[in-house]
Amino acid sequence: MPFPRIAILALLLLLSPAMAAAPRVLVSIKPVHSLVAGVMAGVAVPELLLTGNQSPHHFALRPSDARKIEAADLVVWVGEELETPLAGVLAARREGRPQLELMKGPGMELGRAGKGAEEEHHHHNRDPHIWLSLRNADRILTLLVDELGRLDPPNRERYRANGERLRSELGRLGPELKEKLAPVRDVPFIVFHDAYGLFEREYGLKKLGVVTLSPERPPGARRVSELRGKITAQGARCVFSEPQFPPKLVDVLVDGTDARKGELDPLGAKLPEGPDAYFRLMRELAGAFSACLAP
Repeated sequence: MPFPRIAILALLLLLSPAMAAAPRVLVSIKPVHSLVAGVMAGVAVPELLLTGNQSPHHFALRPSDARKIEAADLVVWVGEELETPLAGVLAARREGRPQLELMKGPGMELGRAGKGAEEEHHHHNRDPHIWLSLRNADRILTLLVDELGRLDPPNRERYRANGERLRSELGRLGPELKEKLAPVRDVPFIVFHDAYGLFEREYGLKKLGVVTLSPERPPGARRVSELRGKITAQGARCVFSEPQFPPKLVDVLVDGTDARKGELDPLGAKLPEGPDAYFRLMRELAGAFSACLAP
């Protein structure tokens, strides 16, 4: 009896590279998850660990999160300076289960967190918000394509092609953001915490200071008074809050001054996850700066 044609087609599909068992990938934060999802497009969908308004600086891992970490073939995270609670859990993973710590990637531009006299007591020396630099995003794509290709050779060419497509999108995004931000390059502002140094340097923005020296530690009365004086004396046009933290401090700082309130979201908390999230995040970040700093 001849083998049914439909059975032959089904077998061929199962044996094709696209249908081969893809690695289970878990990613810590949405911006990086977006880049991973783009590289894995057409192969599999990575899982996102931190959702909603969870801050990567301080979060509690649930038992279900621990199970996801243990089950993943690859965990992609930024590094201990950002997702501190993950460090010990990842160190305890079974030997041979790979993780990709992006801050340790070759050529990654880290910058310095807490640079300047008013931030001298910041608890980190390196800025872990590496995804806010398009140059770093390009480096992250290289790391992802290489690691996924190593773990999943049948789909290596697909990862490579997806990576090249995303690089082209980054290449178009850079000039767009530069044009958007050019009119407000010399307008002073204050941010909630020191997350934007790489973005500020890439587009020549003029930060005067930060509200809190550490996301885990709210400023005292003396610090608030110093910042209010700086807002008035140096003409800060905007003080930015973040959706991951209470905005009341910003209300106190701008009360009775000419400064405006704005919101910056470095994690894309309100964006749907997926391959487009990173590009939307960067456009919305530039838009938030532009809207609040405009005359």
